[in-house]
Amino acid sequence: MTTSVTYRAVLDIRRETVLFLSGLLHAHRRSVGTRAGTRAVGCFKQAVLVLRWFLDGTRLTQLAVDNAIGLSTAYRYLHEGVDLLAERKPSLHSALLAAKMAGHTHINVDGTLLATDRCRIPGPTPGVDLWWSGKHHHHGGNVQVVSTPDGWPV
Repeated sequence: MTTSVTYRAVLDIRRETVLFLSGLLHAHRRSVGTRAGTRAVGCFKQAVLVLRWFLDGTRLTQLAVDNAIGLSTAYRYLHEGVDLLAERKPSLHSALLAAKMAGHTHINVDGTLLATDRCRIPGPTPGVDLWWSGKHHHHGGNVQVVSTPDGWPV
């Protein structure tokens, strides 16, 4: 017999960040004509799902269970949130101009690999997967960040 343990967790992020993403999701749902009450979770819970994946690397299977949704729905909700955030990214030129106008003496460029188990696309080299990281020995997407000298994203 298996038993489950229920627990509560705290996501170490400002509430305004969750509300910002939630607002983007709400506006997107309105723009595509999603009827109220037709989604398995609301915008706030979907924003938390996306941010847990970004911040903690929470597995999609766990996010699906936590939100009582199917795995394919969890993937769809995750990609919807990531796509909305990606649409708002500034261009590199804009980020560099903002840093210059703010008077920063230099900027930092850093990145990380967001591990995934679902991306397999043939790359330009035969037999080499486009999403494979030789350094990390894992599939994933490389995310680069331009930040100010104190580490704040531009």
